[in-house]
Amino acid sequence: MKKLLGLSTLAAMSLSIAAFSAQGDANMSKDELKSKLTPIQYEVTQENGTERPFKNEYWDNHEAGIYVDIVSGEALFSSTDKFESGTGWPSFTKPLVQNNVNEHTDTKFFMTRTEVRSSNADSHLGHVFSDGPNPTGLRYCINSASLKFVPVADLEKQGYGKFTPLFEKADKK
Repeated sequence: MKKLLGLSTLAAMSLSIAAFSAQGDANMSKDELKSKLTPIQYEVTQENGTERPFKNEYWDNHEAGIYVDIVSGEALFSSTDKFESGTGWPSFTKPLVQNNVNEHTDTKFFMTRTEVRSSNADSHLGHVFSDGPNPTGLRYCINSASLKFVPVADLEKQGYGKFTPLFEKADKK
């Protein structure tokens, strides 16, 4: 059986499922989601909405930490990959966990774009464009309303301790 960080694949999947369940629930009903989320969070994540630029919670956040799906809690992006794009939305060069993000072709509004959705909850997050900075050349333009920010100081207590080393390395640069 394949080993994954010293664990069997089955054990690793069990740990991932347990951690995921502790952080959120991707299988809530529409009514449960409406009661859990604010109106803009629901509109963005469930109805493919877009919040206003420069009038959202994280576009100008410069604190170190990670951004997780507001619905499921799955880890999506890191402040270490965040950059100022000038668009008024949080922008990242890459996902923190590639498997937690899905990309789909979006042909709404008479244009073709690449929509970004969370893998487990299928929350609409935003779009990815090919006009970002190095090293990826990508700009993941993400709605704050689809995210919850977890500061570095809270990673361990909120169940995201495995990401702490990412910020220890960043502090040493």
